[in-house]
Amino acid sequence: MKTDGLTPGPSTAAAELRNAGLRVTAARLAILETVWTRPHLGTDVIAALARDRVGAVSTQAVYEALNALTDVGLLRRIEPAGSPARYEGRVGDNHHHLVCRRCAAITDVDCVAGEAPCLEPVDNAGYQVDEADVIFWGVCPDCQRTYQPPAT
Repeated sequence: MKTDGLTPGPSTAAAELRNAGLRVTAARLAILETVWTRPHLGTDVIAALARDRVGAVSTQAVYEALNALTDVGLLRRIEPAGSPARYEGRVGDNHHHLVCRRCAAITDVDCVAGEAPCLEPVDNAGYQVDEADVIFWGVCPDCQRTYQPPAT
């Protein structure tokens, strides 16, 4: 869906919800627009920002909306090791993530091979592989200024 780097507006969000067969609610709009404009946030931050926009939204409603939006392909859930789930609106393309070991910042990175799954296992054990989810770990530019690598 949203792979062009543009941030859709409220009318686009409402249309996307309708096209996906979801009811348009203020909470869903706020959550979808929040993730579209601020990718890679966790549920708690998404909930706080949605509440800033529309007032009271229960934590349960945020979880349910995130699950529904992910299930219909409007959002993507990523779960780097040691981190709670994060959400992004960049879906439908073949990209991966860079994760900072120090501050947990996440950055999108396009797949070098270009086409899904972009990596093939040595033995697919009979699976029909259609996606590879790659996370590159390192230290982001901001943390590199103060990072002291472990002694070897």
